[in-house]
Parts: sequence; structure tokens; C-alpha cells
Amino acid sequence: MISKRIQTFLKPLRAFSSQVVRKESYDDHRRRSLDPDLREAFWAEQMSEIHWFKPYDKVLDQSKAPLYRWFTGGLTNVSYNCIDRHVEAGHGQDVAVYYESAYTKRTRVITYESLQDQVARFARILADNGVTKGDRVIIYMPMIPEALIAMHACVRIGAIHSVVFGGFAPEELANRISHAKPKLIVTASAGLEPNRIIPYTGNVDKALEISGIPELKRVIVQRRSYREKNIDPRVYLDYDEEMAKVTNGHPVVGVEGTHPFFILYTSGTTGAPKGIYRSHGGQLAAYNYALKNLFDIHRRDVMFATSDIGWIVGHNFIIYGPLIRGGTTVMYEGKPIGTPNAGVCWRICDDYKVKSFYIAPTGVRGIKKEDLEGEYIKQHKLDSLKSISMAGERCDPETVKWL
Repeated sequence: MISKRIQTFLKPLRAFSSQVVRKESYDDHRRRSLDPDLREAFWAEQMSEIHWFKPYDKVLDQSKAPLYRWFTGGLTNVSYNCIDRHVEAGHGQDVAVYYESAYTKRTRVITYESLQDQVARFARILADNGVTKGDRVIIYMPMIPEALIAMHACVRIGAIHSVVFGGFAPEELANRISHAKPKLIVTASAGLEPNRIIPYTGNVDKALEISGIPELKRVIVQRRSYREKNIDPRVYLDYDEEMAKVTNGHPVVGVEGTHPFFILYTSGTTGAPKGIYRSHGGQLAAYNYALKNLFDIHRRDVMFATSDIGWIVGHNFIIYGPLIRGGTTVMYEGKPIGTPNAGVCWRICDDYKVKSFYIAPTGVRGIKKEDLEGEYIKQHKLDSLKSISMAGERCDPETVKWL
């Protein structure tokens, strides 16, 4: 018979042992997520940390199969769960965004509390200009914090953003405008590249002419390094001026779990661009699962993805994913090489204590070509870096080996 003293000693060890036994592998998760008898419980678990203003009725609605719907009947909001939820939990002074531009040499640190304020104020600007739940907003911007703010502001009021890569020409932008039928466009005075400046307003004006709606309102972020003076004040609203006028930010709008929160268009290489949308409920579960279990991102952990916000990786791993977990995202306006050299990504990982780094194989091959012996890597302390992820294309084995 075991004495009470020994039983008391063993109790926490048994609890720890049972936790270890219960720890599931990725294969376990995959099996449960796909098994018809287990998947609803599995995805309900992934949603357990997410806030709902009104609880959902059903995890997976199969009543109109094969048109399935996830998390029907409830009310939630992706941006609330990315920002406001953490502020309300007392974490408003945690860093939400590190921003750095290789071209302007400007850096910014944005806390969750500051981000909440700026998103709420820009949401008010959108609403004051007629944008309501379900309306589309085209965002055609460079990698600057105002782009992140504009995206979250749309989501905050139930509008649907469609981000168009800033490198696209007027004709490609016009295709997306004609299909999305936006209520408003958010843009900037310019995109910056290593050897050139891309004036965005000319592209926007031409795209709207092609689309037959030249009078559509647009909000412009005037960059310090390049201010666009040749614009029509009747259709262009100045971002800074409008933000300064706002005294009362817009509250969060609770939306159905099935409500779309963004449309992202395919590149159009095989015909007309096709708009793919994601909804609040399903994407919240996916983000929370992936960032927690695959990338190991938790409160105050830092994630750095080199993608542009115009692509799905930018949406998932810069704008939304890290913030769902209460982590910190790095927005970098620059390239893996040439701004200034092939060591910039490692320097950023060192400076901001990045835990998870996400890059395309093309970026790695560029770094490898310029720094085959890893001399730049050796200059930086990378103790914080726990994972490097690649996606977007096949990565050849030699590059993986080198990395």
C-alpha cells in the first residue's frame, strides 16, 4: 500500500505523464480533422480560444452539400480576435508590428493598443464614406503599416477587402476592380523599388478609366519620400488629414462565421483572374491551429515573412496569423538580397528576435547565390530562430541542404 505522502508526491508526476501521453502528433491531428465522426469535435477544439459575440450553432453545416459552410449561426470578427481581444486581456502594450523600410530607412513599432486605435479610426473613415458590411474595398498599396491598418479596418466593420499586388499594371488592377465592384480604393502615392519609384495614382486612375468608374473615391497615403501632387482632390482623400479629423473610432461589427472577410484573385496566368474568398469562422480556426501547432507562435513570439501583402502568404503570415496568437509580426519593405545585401534577413531575425521565419525558395536561392559560405549568417546571433518555412514553389534539395 502506497503511503499518503508518496501519493501526494506522485500526483503531479501522474498528471504530467498523462499530459505527455495525450500529446498528439500532426498525423493524429490530420486523422481527426478528416474523420467524419471526429472532425467536428476537432475543429471545435481549435475554436475554443476564439471569441464569439454569439456562439455558433454548428461546426460544419452540410445541409447544402457539396456547398459546405463552417461555423454557422454565430457572430464573430477576425480583426477583433487579432487586436481588440488582446487589448481587453490587458496586453495592449505588447508589440503587434515591427516595421522597417530598406528604402526610406524608417522603422516603426506599433503596440496592440495603438493598432486598435488606428484601425478603429480608419474604420470610421471607411464608414463615413459609405462602406458598410458586405461592401468590397480594393487595397493597392506597398508594404507599409497603413496597408495592414486598412485591411483590418475593412474586416472590423464587416467589409471585404481585396488586396491587389502593387506591382500589377493598370489593366490587371482594372480586371479586379471590374469583378469586385468596390465601394472605395485605398492606395499610396508610390511604391519603392531598389532603383525606381512606382507612382501608384497613375495606375489607379487609368484602371478606373478602363473600368468605367473614374469618379470612384480613393484614400491616398502620401509617402514622405514621394508625395503625389497631381491628384484630383474631388476623388482623393488624404489618409493623414482624414485620420486627424476622427474623434471616435468605429466599434467592431460582429459578423456571421460564414461572412467573407477577403477576396484574393489568382494571378490570371490561365485566363481571367478568379476571386477566391475566405470567411471569418473557418479562417479563424485555421489560423489559430496553424500558428499554434505548426509554427509554435504564442504571445509575444515574433514571426517574419518576406512575402508581399498582395499574396496569400502575406495575408496569412504577416497581417493575420501572428496577431491571432497575440504575437508580433514583422513588415519589411525590401528584398532578401540587394537591400543592402544577402544578410538582411538574418539581421532582421537577430534585431527583432524572430522565432519563425517564412520565405520563398526563390529568396533562399538568391541569398545562397550571394552568400554561399554563409558569411553574413555568421555575423548574427540567431538563438531565437526556431523554424524556417518555405512555400510558393518547389525547393530543390541542394537549396534545402544548404539552408
